[in-house]
Amino acid sequence: MHTVVERELELKLVLSPERSIPVPARLTYRTEDPYAVHITFHITSDSPVYWTFARDLLVEGVFRPCGQGDVRIWPTKVDGNHVICVALTSPDGNALLEVPSAAVATWVERTLRVVPPGTETGRLGIDEGLAELLAPLPADDLWMSDPWPSDESQDGES
Repeated sequence: MHTVVERELELKLVLSPERSIPVPARLTYRTEDPYAVHITFHITSDSPVYWTFARDLLVEGVFRPCGQGDVRIWPTKVDGNHVICVALTSPDGNALLEVPSAAVATWVERTLRVVPPGTETGRLGIDEGLAELLAPLPADDLWMSDPWPSDESQDGES
C-alpha cells in the first residue's frame, strides 16, 4: 500500500526585499517515491509549476543552510517570523520563496514517520522487481530443452 502525505499552504514569492506575492502551493510526499518531495506551485491555475527534489534536502534545510545548484534551502527570520527560504534555479529563471517554518517542519515530520530515514530503499521494491524480472517463465522451459537435433554427428556417423 502506498501512502501520500500532502499539505497545501501559501508561500511568498520574494520579488524584492520590500515586496513579495502569495503563491498557493502543495507539498507532496509519496511512499512509492521515498527519496523525493514534490512541490506544486499555482495549484489553482491552469498551468501549475512542478518541482521535485530530495527529501533529505528539505529535512536538512529546516535546520541549516544546504543545497547547491538548482535547489538551495535555509532557515531564517523575516519580520520576526521563522521561515524556510527556498531558492530555485532553472533555465526559465530564478525564484526565492519563503515558507512558514512550522508548517514545513510539521509536514517533514509526518513524512519521516511514514518512511523513517534509512528505510527508503525498502519502499522501492527493488528486490521484488528483480525477483519478478529474473523469475523463469513457462516459455523458458523451451529454451532449456533442445527441441532440435544437434547438427553434430553422433558415434562417428557421417
